[in-house]
Amino acid sequence: QVPRAPSQPLAGSESRRFTNKHSKKALKASLTLGILLGMFFVAWLPFFVTNVAQAVCGCVPAGFFDVLTWLGYCNSTMNPIIYPLFMRDFKRAMGKFLPCCRRSGEPRPSAISLSMRNSNSGPRAATSLKNVL
Repeated sequence: QVPRAPSQPLAGSESRRFTNKHSKKALKASLTLGILLGMFFVAWLPFFVTNVAQAVCGCVPAGFFDVLTWLGYCNSTMNPIIYPLFMRDFKRAMGKFLPCCRRSGEPRPSAISLSMRNSNSGPRAATSLKNVL
């Protein structure tokens, strides 16, 4: 056995507060992930089961197959609804870029500031294929 060096323990209430804060975040993250995965399985599992059944026996009507395909597509429309409901950071980011979600009095970002923020550098000289080769 290797003796452990004594460490400075956090104060009781501070340790509890740190644990509660992180456990609440972990619980919320797992709840969001559970809802997203649950919605995915509810939307796409019937499609995949029917797809296998169609390959084996060819007994699935085309209309039913189309309905299940569109059910899967509806899952993609549910994600932008689920994320803002459960993730505050996602809601804030969308509020910056979508006019319908922006709070009144909040300035609209300009195209230049967005491109500068996303480029990770300043203005660049135009590059051509000749310069690259």
